[in-house]
Parts: sequence; C-alpha cells; structure tokens
Amino acid sequence: MTNDLPLVMTIEEASKYLRIPLSSLYKLAQDGKIPCQKVGRHWRFRKETIDRWLDERSVISNKSNPYQFKETKE
Repeated sequence: MTNDLPLVMTIEEASKYLRIPLSSLYKLAQDGKIPCQKVGRHWRFRKETIDRWLDERSVISNKSNPYQFKETKE
C-alpha cells in the first residue's frame, strides 16, 4: 500500500494511510495536532513527515523486548 502513495498526500490518502476516519484526521489537522499544510482550501500531508511524527510518538515500553511499542499520551 505504501509504495503507491505519493510523497505529498491528500487528506483522503492520509486517512487511508493512517487507517483513521476522515473526520478524525480533519479534527487533528484543524487543531494543529498532526503535521500538515493547508494549500488553499485543501489539506496536504507529507508522507515522510507523517512517518517521522508517528515514530516520535512511539516509545519502547519493555527494554527486554525492543519490538514492543506503546503510544504516548499528549
């Protein structure tokens, strides 16, 4: 799925990529809680920036198992 995504995604593409409802992504974007830009009336999301944003919000919860992650709360 990720191979067919453009470097800059529309809100619909970003919603599918993140697997969250479109309405939730609009709310995150409007509240400034996810990195994005508004171009005219349209939201745009850089895939690389979204990937980094996701990585920054993951923490290793168990040092004995480096592959086990949990989300942090803001």
